[in-house]
Amino acid sequence: MRDQPAAAPYAALTPDLVLNSVDALGLTTTGTLLALNSYENRVFQLGVEGDDGRPGYVVAKFYRPARWSDAQILEEHAFVAALAAAEVPAVPPLVLQGATLHHAAGFAFSVFPRQGGRVPNLDDADVLEWIGRFLGRLHAVGAARPYAERPGLDQDSFGRAPRAFLLAGDWLPRELRTVYAGVSQQALDGVARAFERAGAVRALRLHGDVHEGNLLWTEGAARSGPHFVDFDDSRMGPAVQDLWMLLGRERDEQLARLAALVAGYEDFAEFDRRELHLVEALRTLRLLHYSAWIARRWHDPAFPAAFPWFGTQRYWEERILELREQVAALDEAPLVV
Repeated sequence: MRDQPAAAPYAALTPDLVLNSVDALGLTTTGTLLALNSYENRVFQLGVEGDDGRPGYVVAKFYRPARWSDAQILEEHAFVAALAAAEVPAVPPLVLQGATLHHAAGFAFSVFPRQGGRVPNLDDADVLEWIGRFLGRLHAVGAARPYAERPGLDQDSFGRAPRAFLLAGDWLPRELRTVYAGVSQQALDGVARAFERAGAVRALRLHGDVHEGNLLWTEGAARSGPHFVDFDDSRMGPAVQDLWMLLGRERDEQLARLAALVAGYEDFAEFDRRELHLVEALRTLRLLHYSAWIARRWHDPAFPAAFPWFGTQRYWEERILELREQVAALDEAPLVV
């Protein structure tokens, strides 16, 4: 059975609370507030008065209650600060009143400088090589020390546990439960074989969610090139986790993009080719985790509104087809570079 509905996690997060919380840190908001696209957390662009009296903007991020502990959030902040200190283009939170993490009415939140940009052209080999160089630098910093508080990316938390959660509830149509149970287990078996083929690859601190929405491109005299935003999913894992989502789907496209990324990456860090056995395994784990993520958040009113098709016959038929395709892909030869 589904869990009983929980209280909406952000019911108390009113516009006044957001503005007053930021004002209390010594900034002066102008009353301008724009909700940005985020489901896991609540993120707002706020107008603030600059030191010169001219208006500017900051971004306030209110963390989902009970997802990360303060210690886990602060580890992420320390990692991003280390990246910025090493001139890796990441956006750390502002230090306000001596801290990067603040609390108001039961919510943890941080304030960031606004950093705009556009989606990079991933069909341009020069752009990909540039991104690869910054990923190599990001991982060189990430490998310097491990996380102590944040979890790792593993088969249990991203594969077995999500599958068990979905099958324990009534999320799937009755007639598809057995089919989903079978194909998802086949997929997990293929993931396990892929990890065995890869062997004992190194885990390091990652961005964790490098896709086009979290990798923005800027152009200008002061700063140009890619920069990384939203380290909320940062955790320990294999380096290829931060590369595979940029590769596309068709094999020829993947090979070309991978070659360009690795060419730049290896200017700053060695890329372990054994991790290429994990590309389809990591894609499979992401697919399993995604459906369970929506289900676990269903008590948040934002999720039924954003994903009205979740739980329908068609949705699960498409997920079953995806997993069947992954079962086949997991036994194909890995990419080479």
